[in-house]
Amino acid sequence: MSRQDLFPPIEPFATGMLKLDGVHTMYWEQSGNPRGLPVVFLHGGPGAGATPTHRRFFDPQAYRIIVFDQRGAGRSAPLGALADNTTAHLVADMERLRLHLGIERWAVFGGSWGSTLALAYAQDHPQRCGGLVLRGIFLFRRAEVDWFLYGMRSVFPEAWRTFSGFLPEAERGDLLTAYYRRLTDPDPAVHMPAARAWSTYEGACSTLLPSPDTVAAFGEDRMALGLARIEAHYFRCNVIPPERDLLRGIERIRRIPAFIVQGRYDMVCPIVSADELACAWPEAEYTVVADAGHSAMEPGIRARLVAATEKLRRSL
Repeated sequence: MSRQDLFPPIEPFATGMLKLDGVHTMYWEQSGNPRGLPVVFLHGGPGAGATPTHRRFFDPQAYRIIVFDQRGAGRSAPLGALADNTTAHLVADMERLRLHLGIERWAVFGGSWGSTLALAYAQDHPQRCGGLVLRGIFLFRRAEVDWFLYGMRSVFPEAWRTFSGFLPEAERGDLLTAYYRRLTDPDPAVHMPAARAWSTYEGACSTLLPSPDTVAAFGEDRMALGLARIEAHYFRCNVIPPERDLLRGIERIRRIPAFIVQGRYDMVCPIVSADELACAWPEAEYTVVADAGHSAMEPGIRARLVAATEKLRRSL
């Protein structure tokens, strides 16, 4: 009988702070079975940070579960730091962590922005990637960013009105520039209200049905600042260029076991990107959850992700 929910809560058996450079230090943790199948969890955002719940997608008897907070996010320091914070830096950080932990190959699990980073990492280091579980596909193209900033208005007009209405009317023609200016202001009285407005907009659009708990979690100060500031930074500076299009790199990872899970009504990362990925990569197992939005905590997505980690465990 297959599991329908997450595994029970667990605590890490090891944690640490890994110095990355003169600016950044990265939080990491390990839980589950120290001799189990290594798997690394990649949080979304960019900038959202990881939580204890993220350990629970994996059977702790079978998996050695590695969770870390990406540069500037969560428990990594300094929070919200933008210097030397690009996709290439994050891919290199993963390799540094893998070597630090003495892991030869690991499975990679990532949702939303985590799916972007997972694909980028796997394509750069296919020999180190034993399998992929991807959720809420985001290929980080300009059209996807524009959808987040403006397109979601067509489905969530109330949330978008609050998001855009945070700004003076004269600045609403370029939401990204206006928000970025506030998010990078050193004064917390300026950047924190902007961060909460940005982050709660994303939270409000992340579930199929209204979820006050989700919105409240997105509005928490650490989550809001890391997510909003780093997301705006990436949207301005780090969109995947056409020559690095992640669909073009599928040939390098085609033989890696892969599972793609997508909510039909995902409004943050619309299904068209997952569909394009599945068409480019028919070897991957693709599941569309008919009654789900974006969040990994949607019941159907949660169950399908656990089923994917169980299938991956058996196949490896």
